[in-house]
Amino acid sequence: MNTTAKIRKGSKTFEILVDMNDALKFKKGESKFITCETDKVFTDIKKGNTASKSELETAFGTSDFNEICKIIVKYGEVLVNQEHRDEEKEKKFKQVVDFLSRNAIDPKSGRPHSAERLKTALEQAHVNIKNVQIENQIEEIISQINTILPIKVETKKIKIKIPAVHTGKAYGILAQYKEEENWLNDGSLEVIIKIPAGLIMDFYDKLNSVTHWSALTEEIKEK
Repeated sequence: MNTTAKIRKGSKTFEILVDMNDALKFKKGESKFITCETDKVFTDIKKGNTASKSELETAFGTSDFNEICKIIVKYGEVLVNQEHRDEEKEKKFKQVVDFLSRNAIDPKSGRPHSAERLKTALEQAHVNIKNVQIENQIEEIISQINTILPIKVETKKIKIKIPAVHTGKAYGILAQYKEEENWLNDGSLEVIIKIPAGLIMDFYDKLNSVTHWSALTEEIKEK
């Protein structure tokens, strides 16, 4: 299905006609290819107004069509139809239910909630699930359904020391879970993170990948 990809550069908008699925895969880093339906860059695709070579070179530093396509799709906006939005919304809803099924419990009984009960609570609370990573919005989601369904996510508290040489790459992985941080005189970083128990293995995989297994970790038992 064809759609428009566009980007704003200065006072002008540049648009191209692309295959929607190919463009979305490229934007997510799942593909290196984009199928463009024309070899033109438009300033107004509805009116058929095309950009001049000088406009392209000023905006993108090149007039190469393929390079411009990549820039527009990667850094601009790919317009999607309602069917795609509905599919993405349903997929995200299922991901939230799966996450809560694996990581959340009833604080009174200590038992997990069923997937069906979680679905009902999310619907009754009219939770707005955003198109961002689940762990980045889970606290907000839990606060919205807590009035309907007593729930809490099991978490682990971990102390981590990152060697100075790896702090740059590791910081982004730590930031979303970080509770405390302490930069040491040798440039290394000590942090205390709090993370949902179900994400521990994936977190360690990412951390070890960027630190080459040099990070020191210690679980802190909470009283």
